[in-house]
Amino acid sequence: MMVKHIQTVAGKLLLNEPLTRYTSWRVGGKADQLYIPAGLDDLCLFLQNLDIAEPLYFIGLGSNLLVRDGGVRGTVILMHNVLTDLRLDGDYVYAEAGVTCAKLAKFSAKEAKQGAEFFAGIPGTLGGALAMNAGCYGTETWNVVHQVTTINRLGELNTRDATDFIASYRHVDMPVADEWFIGAWLNLKTGDAHESAQKIKNLLAQRLASQPLNLPSAGSTFRNPPDDYAARLIEASGLKGYIIGGAQVSEKHANFIVNIGGSNALDIELLIKHMRETVLEQQGVALQQEVKVIGEYES
Repeated sequence: MMVKHIQTVAGKLLLNEPLTRYTSWRVGGKADQLYIPAGLDDLCLFLQNLDIAEPLYFIGLGSNLLVRDGGVRGTVILMHNVLTDLRLDGDYVYAEAGVTCAKLAKFSAKEAKQGAEFFAGIPGTLGGALAMNAGCYGTETWNVVHQVTTINRLGELNTRDATDFIASYRHVDMPVADEWFIGAWLNLKTGDAHESAQKIKNLLAQRLASQPLNLPSAGSTFRNPPDDYAARLIEASGLKGYIIGGAQVSEKHANFIVNIGGSNALDIELLIKHMRETVLEQQGVALQQEVKVIGEYES
């Protein structure tokens, strides 16, 4: 156990906790420690008590994450359903990292704040969206960020301007290592609540029609290469429906891998490898992985 004064914190510490229930693929081994903070002050206190050498991971809905079958050595901190402050703050919408993107989109629309509708199509939390510059339908997270709050290994909070970060397609360069997003102020235009609600409805209908939402998946597996689509390249390589173990290239959207039942993390990782190699061989394009992989292989 790597917490020095566990009695001083109010959250829930789970030892050898299976991570299958915390990832959208429903696969993965156990975390040495999973901590569910009681709130922001408690999270700060927990990190102050955590050994500085302890490997540390933050997860939200686990929707862009593959946890290997051997599990995670170190501490995983769960943000979903924990840091959920969501409010108007002057001209900005402020949301903490544990707020789901869907809830953020609906709240902003209700408050007649325009520009956050695209969040309805992102199956994760704001923390994850900030970390990877998530986006869909032509808009990205960092297009609307004004300021963020971060936390470091010592449990210290910092407020940073969006200009301190370099955001690119599905990537954000952090100005300081070992910092994680706690919340953000979003710069949204004043708009029409009904118009925004209708736009969200249309986006969700489009998502339902094009994505395999009935099976466990992790969203897009690969980034879209410049001026092309990963799904098109994968489908053109004859991979739609391809199966390894319990993992399948979705027949509905070729850039999605779905758990059709009984999949483990290795099945998915082998399928990702096969897709990348096949597309490179047949299309001459080296696809870049969007899904983050953590943990160790099962011995």
